[in-house]
Amino acid sequence: MKTVISSPLRLVVGLLAAAGPALAFAQAPDKGDTAWMLTSTALVLLMSVPALALFYGGLVRSKNMLSVLMQVFVGFSLITVLWCIYGYSFAFTTGNAFFGSTTRVLLNGVFDSATGMFALGATFSKATPMYEIVFVAFQATFAAITCCLILGSLVERVKFSAVLLFLVIWFTFAYIPVAHMVWFWAGPDAYTDASVVDATNATAGLIWQWGALDFAGGTVVHINAGVAGLIGAVVLGKRVGLGRESMPPHNLTMTMIGASMLWFGWFGFNAGSALEANGFAALAFMNTFLATACAVLSWTFAEWLLKGKPSMLGAASGAVAGLVAITPAAGNVGIPGAFVIGLAAGVVCLWGCTGLKKIIGADDSLDVFGVHGLGGILGALLTGVFNAPSLGGPGLVTDWVTASTGYPGIAAQLFIQAKAVGLVVVWTAVVSLVGFYVVKAVMGLRVAEEHEREGLDITSHGERAYTG
Repeated sequence: MKTVISSPLRLVVGLLAAAGPALAFAQAPDKGDTAWMLTSTALVLLMSVPALALFYGGLVRSKNMLSVLMQVFVGFSLITVLWCIYGYSFAFTTGNAFFGSTTRVLLNGVFDSATGMFALGATFSKATPMYEIVFVAFQATFAAITCCLILGSLVERVKFSAVLLFLVIWFTFAYIPVAHMVWFWAGPDAYTDASVVDATNATAGLIWQWGALDFAGGTVVHINAGVAGLIGAVVLGKRVGLGRESMPPHNLTMTMIGASMLWFGWFGFNAGSALEANGFAALAFMNTFLATACAVLSWTFAEWLLKGKPSMLGAASGAVAGLVAITPAAGNVGIPGAFVIGLAAGVVCLWGCTGLKKIIGADDSLDVFGVHGLGGILGALLTGVFNAPSLGGPGLVTDWVTASTGYPGIAAQLFIQAKAVGLVVVWTAVVSLVGFYVVKAVMGLRVAEEHEREGLDITSHGERAYTG
């Protein structure tokens, strides 16, 4: 029987031709799976540079366009380097329920140049390894784009140096432990018989031990980044002139292009999280395709009804809302779930960017919390509902020794999902609050008011996005 996927990550298990720390594989990874994962990694890279940068950049005023591109471009690069230095090791090696260990610092052991052998890790099927170095690259793109998502809450008034320092702090103490808690476990090959189940489960991350479902990052990526962005908007304060001066997006054409590229790249993000080129990759692909289209329509028609006119900004925002909400559910629900999650995401996130935003009162400039935070929460909770076989879902693995599947019931799984959401919200809120205040004390968060009025392109970077 094919296993049902409950999370996309696995324990590193040693060199193919050497004694590994836990397991060994008799066969090399499938070339088709390897090719798919390399392609998926490149697609997720596309989601950040250039897709997210263009999406965010088109939404700010022209005098700040280049600053947004710089923040995303350099921020993505910074986190990629930190991931390879220590992030991967602390996120995806055996340690405790919150952090891994130092065994893969500087990617030690991923490749043995003396023997020419590559380390292997497990996928979702027993005796189906993948190259660890591919997995490292794939997850590097997840870590980097998550950090870049936060930037949308801070644009047009934050110091570039403050952005970089905050990302280092937040990546280390929020992203890494949340990724470990949600996604790290020993992999299916470690479950050899019933006598080792309890001990093997105990090596996993805390939220994985609870049984929470997160296929591709509803908690790790979107709730994590959305809450951090909201905290940052509160601590940073509102943009100069907000509410008194017009601050329309300077280039919605660019935003639409960015949203379209996000949709394209998201197939690597979600379908790639199957870690194999199999039926669950296809299910995640179709759910991502369908839910996004549903969210575009629900946001567009809801806005049309409420405001009298449908907007391009609304349609593009609806697409991102659908992508966000289906992320934790992509391989964990059936087609009926994709319909409901997509339709609900458009309406809920529209409210998050209008009604809820007014209630909160923070200047979350590009609605990171309204779309990513709220959409991630919605998707994470509905994953617990539509994973139910009675609602078209695949269920989840209840016994990794035999790969048997089941479902604990909607109420029970929904409670587990809610616990996971609650812990991630509290964890990232505390880390973000401390992180922003540390940066504020060390170097300050905001640029000077005259620099903000002139625009960050010229005052922070000495260049302009547009000339002539």
